[in-house]
Amino acid sequence: MDLLHSWGVNLAIHLQTEYRDYENVFQWVSSVADLHTTFFVFFPIWFYLCRDVAVKLIWVAVVGDWLNLVLKWVLFGERPYWWVHETRFYGPLKHPELQQFPITCETGPGSPSGHAMGSAGVGYVMVTAVLSIVAERKIPVLCYRFLQLMLWMLLSLVELLVCMSRVYLAAHFPHQVVSGVISGLIVAEIFSRVQWIYSASLKKYFIVTLFLLFFAVGFYVLLKALGVDLLWTLAKAQKCCINPDWVLMDTSPFASLLRNMGTLLGLGFGLHLSCYNERKKNSSAPFRAGCIFVSLVLLQLLDSMTFSSNNQLIFYLLSFCKSAAALVVPTALVPAVISLISPKSKHEKDM
Repeated sequence: MDLLHSWGVNLAIHLQTEYRDYENVFQWVSSVADLHTTFFVFFPIWFYLCRDVAVKLIWVAVVGDWLNLVLKWVLFGERPYWWVHETRFYGPLKHPELQQFPITCETGPGSPSGHAMGSAGVGYVMVTAVLSIVAERKIPVLCYRFLQLMLWMLLSLVELLVCMSRVYLAAHFPHQVVSGVISGLIVAEIFSRVQWIYSASLKKYFIVTLFLLFFAVGFYVLLKALGVDLLWTLAKAQKCCINPDWVLMDTSPFASLLRNMGTLLGLGFGLHLSCYNERKKNSSAPFRAGCIFVSLVLLQLLDSMTFSSNNQLIFYLLSFCKSAAALVVPTALVPAVISLISPKSKHEKDM
């Protein structure tokens, strides 16, 4: 593995040297590739364009990220920014110097890459959704094939940029981003064959959320009892990050776990609140456009809320609630309020 890691470090140094002028671009790509974009941007848009696609996006993102966490705990993957300082691979020779950036110092294990896995799974869902919608319109075969080629090429380009950005930032080794992309595509393909998620009851959302939560926590407790510390990466991050302020609790494994559980449960609540049925009575284009706009604005305001990490328990609890609220707002709150304040249609008045 050291040889593979050393090759990855060399590639990271090459990218940092040859593409130093693209530092801001790579940081932006890495930020957009985070599942945060799916929850706060893609989901509210797709929810009013095609509800089933939005639901699939959340299931793929949440279950995929949960699986990513479990795989990271199992594989014990290193990250370049700390490996290069602690390895004995280079012996008495001077260790290579890797640049670090504000989003480099993530605190979880490195394999597979969560950014690559999440963006690949979400991208796969959106591309297949667009192609399915277009296919229903029965456009000419040649036009469909051209669109199909363009979308898959676009997704490939996006994933290439995401992988390059994660290696450039010294957050992942090349083999970790490749395994992340493959894992994300597998998860998305599996959920393309799962139908019960579109009609799942609130009880089922509770059961799945609790299962995922207790499985992960139980796995951690079990290995902890056996003397295996699954949070071994926290000390490495704090030791090797050049700026302590860049080590954020928000990137810790349990923060990610509770954030995803809040998101899934929030989706269940949003879909099953009584005001969701009110939304179905108005499906006009202006209504949907208004819901999308208002949802995006409110979610950006919600996203601007940050919490102190001095108390870990409170931080995790507030992160859970914020993630749940991010799904309830576009699915239930916004359509209910807009329905109340919007003028009734003539047909509704006659009724």
